[in-house]
Amino acid sequence: MSRPDSSTDSLVPARLAALRQAMRHHGVDACLVPSSDPHLSEYLPPRWKGREWLSGFTGSVGTFIATQEEAGVWTDGRYWTQAEDELAGSGIALMKIPSGAGTQYIDWLAATLRPGQVVAVDGAVLGLAIARQLRQALDARGIALRTDLGVLDDVWTDRPGLPEAPVFEHLPPFATTPRAVKLAALREAMAQHGAQRHLISTLDDIAWLLNLRGADVSYNPIFVAHALVAPERATLFVAEGKVPTDLQAVLAADGVDLAPYAEMPNALAALDPTMTLLLDPRRVTHGTRQAVPHHVTVIEAINPTTFAKSRKTAEEAAHVRATMEQDGAALCEFFAWLEEALARRHERPLDEVDIDRHITAARARRPGFVSPSFGTIAGFQANGAIMHYRATPGACATIAGDGLLLIDSGGQYLGGTTDITRVVPVGAITVEHRRDFTLVLKGMMALSATRFPRGTRAPLLDAIARAPIWAAGIDFGHGTGHGVGYFLNVHEGPQSISPSTPPDAHTAMEPGMITSIEPGIYRPGKWGIRIENLVLNADAGEGEFGPFLRFETLTLCPIDTRCIDRLLLRDDELAWLNDYHATVLARLRPHVQGAALAWLEERTQPL
Repeated sequence: MSRPDSSTDSLVPARLAALRQAMRHHGVDACLVPSSDPHLSEYLPPRWKGREWLSGFTGSVGTFIATQEEAGVWTDGRYWTQAEDELAGSGIALMKIPSGAGTQYIDWLAATLRPGQVVAVDGAVLGLAIARQLRQALDARGIALRTDLGVLDDVWTDRPGLPEAPVFEHLPPFATTPRAVKLAALREAMAQHGAQRHLISTLDDIAWLLNLRGADVSYNPIFVAHALVAPERATLFVAEGKVPTDLQAVLAADGVDLAPYAEMPNALAALDPTMTLLLDPRRVTHGTRQAVPHHVTVIEAINPTTFAKSRKTAEEAAHVRATMEQDGAALCEFFAWLEEALARRHERPLDEVDIDRHITAARARRPGFVSPSFGTIAGFQANGAIMHYRATPGACATIAGDGLLLIDSGGQYLGGTTDITRVVPVGAITVEHRRDFTLVLKGMMALSATRFPRGTRAPLLDAIARAPIWAAGIDFGHGTGHGVGYFLNVHEGPQSISPSTPPDAHTAMEPGMITSIEPGIYRPGKWGIRIENLVLNADAGEGEFGPFLRFETLTLCPIDTRCIDRLLLRDDELAWLNDYHATVLARLRPHVQGAALAWLEERTQPL
């Protein structure tokens, strides 16, 4: 599995020692570094990768804490194997938590520190909701919390600056709703809340609202900014030079003014006392909230844009369907190449990095492709059991012998974002392989075929996909599904089909939402299986018990029937799979030819 490079690995103990010295200088007993930035992003620009810089752990989720005696990274089961490898020999312990939403590190701080001691964390990157939990727990123990200290800055002397990639416009026909229309709808929602101002800090919300895109974060076409929306005009706080002059004029004509990125706190501080400000407490940081004067009335509610962007319009859904055909055709070309390469691997052995390179190249040949939507996960046998595994040229497996190859990949296209996982057999596979594969397939099909009342809380659907897997006494350590953006973040809310997500009102399933369905089975040291499609919430009619929704499967790529234990499938499950493959064949056939077409026709044969 992947590790930090050797130079970074060897520097971790020295960085930890320097941090502890800075803590002593400031009179701090514990330093907390979350995996976060001022926008609470999932994937971070280099400037805010402080937890990774200090610990060497490269996973996207984790919280670092150091005291003078101990240090640890708290992360969930998706990253345990990776963290054990990357933290080895660093003096930093892996602290296992059951889910990405876990806050056990707060309990650890409250139990470990003594009354009168001090915890420091950068308030500019600490989520407001987490800050409130942290303060409540520490106050109860008489432990002080400081959010105003730059302890990390004291030791990270070559910290990167703000990203400099230019901002560009997402244009018609793919941008189907003008920004002026989106701003007007947002202002209507603000008025319903009684708010004269609304601050947005989440980067995908800003990009969606203004029909702008960027490249400040790997794989997600977003840019670092804040937005303050008023009844007549909006202000985009963005680093100078990132928005081209001609685009500045277009934005100004639509009532959007530019201001330097660093000026956002000052703009909040200057709000008139009569103002009412709408803030989303789950989507702003403690530092941002502290910048709001006490005399300004604050209304806390979810960003209206979070709901709006999750519900794709009919025009956007049409573009996504067309994008899925292009993505599926690219995958046909890739898998046709893969099968030929596997047949000749005695001549030139394949490794996991080859998978990433060839699958990205196949997508790059398709119209509208911009970039991968995340780092390809290509794991053979035991590496497939590492849920967020990433092969690198210096640390990857050769695809040799017999077993299963898991490939989780996706693309960013002007007309949508894709995310798909497939598993293919390499050489001879076992009865156990087929059993696990078929159980995962049964879980995926069970949820894909479900009808449910509109407004059902998304987390409540999770058990439907798990039920066939649970029946075999097996479980998996991640959520079943996440929301997906429209040429935006591959992970978006507010819906999340996961047992770790509270079934709050904002997680309600509504028409137009795109969500993944991706159950799995992972056997550490042996193999991993995940089958993933994206689905669209579609109308399923209305009757005596109100409106219902169903899932329209968007992803178009065969599921490898060579891995199936036919005896474990019911007739209705077999019918679902055959119908799916018939659809895949019909939709992709016009886009492929030669070896790719032959592969498609072979892999969609009915069972």
